[in-house]
Amino acid sequence: MIENIATTTPPYLSAPEEKLEVIESIQDHIADQLSLLSLPGDEKNWQPTDFLPDFAKDGWEKDLEELRESARGLPDETLVVLVGDMITEEALPNYSAAFNRFAGANDKTGCDESPYARWGRAWVAEENRHGDVLNKFMYLTGRVDMRSIERTIQHLLVNGFDLQHDGDPYMGFVYTSFQERATKISHSNVAKLSQKAGFKDLYKMCKLISGDEARHEEGYKRFMDKIFEVDPNGAVLAFEAMMRTTITMPAQQMLDDRDPDLFEHFEIVAQKAGVYSAHDYADIIDHLIKRWKLETITGLNSEASEGQEYLCKLSARYRKLAGRIDKKVRDYRPIPFSWIFDRAV
Repeated sequence: MIENIATTTPPYLSAPEEKLEVIESIQDHIADQLSLLSLPGDEKNWQPTDFLPDFAKDGWEKDLEELRESARGLPDETLVVLVGDMITEEALPNYSAAFNRFAGANDKTGCDESPYARWGRAWVAEENRHGDVLNKFMYLTGRVDMRSIERTIQHLLVNGFDLQHDGDPYMGFVYTSFQERATKISHSNVAKLSQKAGFKDLYKMCKLISGDEARHEEGYKRFMDKIFEVDPNGAVLAFEAMMRTTITMPAQQMLDDRDPDLFEHFEIVAQKAGVYSAHDYADIIDHLIKRWKLETITGLNSEASEGQEYLCKLSARYRKLAGRIDKKVRDYRPIPFSWIFDRAV
């Protein structure tokens, strides 16, 4: 539902070697951010089995029945949003590959000890448990068509993911700052819906996932904090370039062999449920502009100054667009989803 309101994409003005030098120079700063991640051996680490029936223990039948009974109270719209969020998390291999295309910040061997490589692997390890816990939970509820969901995951992985950063590390870190905040908002709002439905365990799961995303968001924003400090012209231009292409949602290529507009329909349900909307998109733009103090940066070159002006007006433009999208969403009739045995939402 987020439409592209830009008409042109500005050229990259910082030479690649200049950006690589910056990326190299801030490695110590990146290393300092590893404390935001729950590395192996950390007692704070949670695992999917912490929230699911343990079939190795006596009495698992009762635990399973309690889970299934609670899940009967989840509205179909909550199920659809939950499934869509889970499918998004399950496409993690695509996101890992995208991160590893960030020039100068990639893991060259797969076992590099650079701060970027260590961050990337630990980030992937944390993200991996999100899809695991939600997938297992959905399977155990008995309320969804797992084969349809699995087909959707397979299609999404096959179709791939292009966050349109062209290997530019600055753009990549702008994207991850934005997207991690978006997923934090989405999971937090699903947690609220779960709490409203009386499902305490699902509420705890989604709150923990949201908490992970919040830490990841903070890390990526700190990456960009430093880049804005060292190379403000390049940082502003990267932020502008990323926003002119719009932030591509990670699950945009999802398909289920039935609905060619599956992602758009999922977005509609998410917006109607109050989980994630175009208003949130505008809010995130505002948040990042304030975080990186866009309005107060001085001494920029002419091209970056133009980018600064564009960015500082952008959230207002998206708020107008959000109003139009609200009307479009209200006019949609219930849509059948294969994920929930073709029930209409």
